[in-house]
Amino acid sequence: MGRKIGHGLGLKEVPFENWPCQFRINKYPFTPENIGSDGLRTHTDNGFLTVVQDDEQFGGLEVMQKSGNFVPVEPSPGTLLVNFGDIATVWSNGRFYNVKHKVVCKQEGIRISIATFLLGPKETIVEAPPELVTSENPRLYVPFMFEDFRKTRFFKHLNAGEALDHFLLKP
Repeated sequence: MGRKIGHGLGLKEVPFENWPCQFRINKYPFTPENIGSDGLRTHTDNGFLTVVQDDEQFGGLEVMQKSGNFVPVEPSPGTLLVNFGDIATVWSNGRFYNVKHKVVCKQEGIRISIATFLLGPKETIVEAPPELVTSENPRLYVPFMFEDFRKTRFFKHLNAGEALDHFLLKP
């Protein structure tokens, strides 16, 4: 999938070969007291790409539009949801948008989702490929190591895309 994304941007070489993935099963035991509350607070994913099989019966996933309004993502049986994370925003030099999202408790019961995350490179720098940096679209972020980015997010509690501000190039 990463190769096709890169090729769609006109890149011949795509660096995703050795980027680690993470698999996670999320279980939300919602009680009647939880209805209407956040089961997972607003955040962006810290990696490049996330593929989710959402709970087809419970729903509750909501994504934030650029306007700041949340809209529900209605579950559709047999489908997968794909969204970009923080690393995709940096790597694409702002062409891809890291999606803020949350999970809201809609009903009592056990909500389960399954996610696979394409993270970021372990031993190479995260930066936009030279082909995506032009005079019309100058580099937006300083190059950094993925682990340094993860630590910034974690230790500064910046889980909704704000960690990217620490890596912005100043004009």
